[in-house]
Amino acid sequence: MDMRPTFLLALAAVMAGLPAAAQDHDGHRVVIREHARAAADAYQGRNRGPEQTERLSRKIRIGRDGRVSISNVAGDITVTGGTGDEVTIEAVKRTRGDKSQLARVTIDVDERPGRVEVRTEYERNWSDRSSEVSVDYTIAVPSSAAIDVKSISGTVKLSNVQGAVRAESVSGDVITASTPKLELAKSVSGDVSVGGVTTDGDLSATSVSGSVSAKGLKARGLDLGSVSGNVTIIDATCDRLDGKTVSGHIEYAGSIVKAGRYNINTHSGGIRLTLSGSTGFELTANTFSGNVRSDLPITIGGDSGRRTDRRRFGPGRSIRGTFGDGSATLIVRTFSGDIVIEKR
Repeated sequence: MDMRPTFLLALAAVMAGLPAAAQDHDGHRVVIREHARAAADAYQGRNRGPEQTERLSRKIRIGRDGRVSISNVAGDITVTGGTGDEVTIEAVKRTRGDKSQLARVTIDVDERPGRVEVRTEYERNWSDRSSEVSVDYTIAVPSSAAIDVKSISGTVKLSNVQGAVRAESVSGDVITASTPKLELAKSVSGDVSVGGVTTDGDLSATSVSGSVSAKGLKARGLDLGSVSGNVTIIDATCDRLDGKTVSGHIEYAGSIVKAGRYNINTHSGGIRLTLSGSTGFELTANTFSGNVRSDLPITIGGDSGRRTDRRRFGPGRSIRGTFGDGSATLIVRTFSGDIVIEKR
């Protein structure tokens, strides 16, 4: 099986929409890619030399259903939902170099009715990579606010936010907890961990060179994938699942629903499904150099006399069969790994 198209599609999907630039007050664009390496140096070099800091604190009333956007270049972002109708911003600029470098990085807070935008901006045409300036944000928001977070180099954490959430990092982990309306969690070079999602919409959680883990999800559609990492999904319920990785294992523990469709694909890794409930499914399972085992009784080829129960199939097998009423569709494929279907 040629997985190169899968790799390219996954990479393109994750790269789409990454923050390429930030804007100043006049609307002119500051090209981030000229500073991306400097941002990584700033974040990774924060433990060298005596630390110099500069702090900013702001409180802004936006209402309970406002929108908050945060865009950072180097440094961690932590967002927590709370009571009230104010946004509290605590920002710390850090450097291990000359303290004068701190003045070359500004924190821009743009207030509009029902909306706050927070941006880290670097001095135009500044490409001194020895500066190593980063900014850490700790932000408290009204719990029902909508949040959009983008980072170039740093960890992004969100918790207890009830409004719509989108979180992205190029080089850093993305971690969310108790964010029921999470729409997007994405990293290029970092792990993605999401939990506590209950939505009528779809959720996408992806990484290129990191693992993706999800727990406690209920959504219409789940798109969870990595290129070179494991994908783990625990306590999930959805109508549609697209779980994929190129080099990693995939684990799904949860329920399936009538008329649901579940596609799980990996090139180099095993697949383990632990299913709760009694919903039946039509199964297509393919592996080239692994085994297939199902603890559920699968009727092969529509012949009720050829029922398998806790039976292992050898490598190079393609299995088509039915469990129960066959009301859901389950498609499971791997090139070099085992496929295991268990009853929870």
